[in-house]
Amino acid sequence: MNNLFAYIIKRLLWLIPVVIGVSLILFGIMQLVPGNPAAIMLGTNVTPEAIAALNEKFGFNEPFHIRYFLMLKNFLTGELDSIYYGDQVINIIGRRLTATIELGLLSLIIAVLVAIPTGVIAAVKKNSLFDLMSMFIATIGISVPAFFTGIIFIYIFSVYFPILPSSGYGGRIWTLSGLRHLILPAFALSTVMIASTSRITRSSMLDTMKEDYLVTARSKGVAEKIIILKHAFRNALIPIITNIGNQLAMMFGGAILIESVFAWPGVGRLAVKAVESRDQPLVFGSILILSILFVLVNLLVDVIYVFINPRISYK
Repeated sequence: MNNLFAYIIKRLLWLIPVVIGVSLILFGIMQLVPGNPAAIMLGTNVTPEAIAALNEKFGFNEPFHIRYFLMLKNFLTGELDSIYYGDQVINIIGRRLTATIELGLLSLIIAVLVAIPTGVIAAVKKNSLFDLMSMFIATIGISVPAFFTGIIFIYIFSVYFPILPSSGYGGRIWTLSGLRHLILPAFALSTVMIASTSRITRSSMLDTMKEDYLVTARSKGVAEKIIILKHAFRNALIPIITNIGNQLAMMFGGAILIESVFAWPGVGRLAVKAVESRDQPLVFGSILILSILFVLVNLLVDVIYVFINPRISYK
């Protein structure tokens, strides 16, 4: 356990170079966007004095390295201000982060409840009609972008059969209105994870079910359900958890498109709005927060490994 704690501290310390690297690349990309952010924000009917004042306030007149360190320092200290909203970036993101976490959490729950049983049954009933159909659908699910699936869901469940709202935020996830607004974007965001995880689960289960210890268990008369659920499934979990962790981390990137399609007020849609308005501080802060979440999710997956398989150690 001490090794695990030391490993967690080490990985958290790695956040420092990750944040610096991501922020530097992100800031460099933002500088490639043509036009003066201050002039774009203030519009056409604006005086040169107003543009100069905004450039001075946000340091747009400074050299590249000074602007970068100034923006990074203000972000880390919570003093980075949004040009468009006129509020601190950390406060704006904080108000949107809950919606993004709710969307990702429900998408994860849906994906796990659908994908893992599907993959297990497909492995147990290899080459059956269920196996062939489920893997065929999974292949389609991996191939079709989540935002396109979201548009199809809107047409079916909001236009053709008007049973669910097509966009907006209805409140917290535990309220009926909030859950109704969350169902479609959560299902759309979970489709790729469902497809990928069901295929990985099936493959991992098939590999595990060939092991000699399962043959020995069958020869001793152990019930098939116990063999599958207690022995085979548990030993097949490592690649499944790895895939879920990778897909969950990628969800934060996919949420940008899904939140835009469903007008979901999360960090992803906030980042799109910030890009449209050329709000460099807000773009910087929102993308950096999503990157940090990506790293933390991968760290959580590594920690879960230890509880699934105690033989794994971190030194």
